[in-house]
Amino acid sequence: MTGGVPGDLRLSERWVIPAAELRWRFSRSSGPGGQNVNTTDSRVELVFDLAASAALPPTIKARALRRLEGRLVEGCVVIAASEHRSQWQNRVAAQRRLVELLQEAIKPPPPPRRATKPTRGSKERRLAAKKLRGAIKGQRGSRPLLPED
Repeated sequence: MTGGVPGDLRLSERWVIPAAELRWRFSRSSGPGGQNVNTTDSRVELVFDLAASAALPPTIKARALRRLEGRLVEGCVVIAASEHRSQWQNRVAAQRRLVELLQEAIKPPPPPRRATKPTRGSKERRLAAKKLRGAIKGQRGSRPLLPED
């Protein structure tokens, strides 16, 4: 997507979603626009059937399906845009949001975390904080409890 609608959506250097795989639905929008809202179909729904798409390789598609499983409606990603008064601007906004969503979903997983031991300084700071907290709580009682230095 470079600048507008309609057209193919570029997810990365390698992967492009052809415009033929995108379905558009238009309806009347609520919100700003005055009388214009009552007469124009400015609300946009962009539907992309991720499960049936041939644009992505199977491994990437499986990763995206797994990460987006809470957002999918029967294997389809549905993006609704109605923040602008013009249908054109809402179409551009819907495309932009779909691209951002899919780019996030197809990112490779982060490298696994390596377990490390806490440093000596962090252990000492933790213990000092615990002693200070204990001293503060001890002062609430009948006799004050001061930390030993």
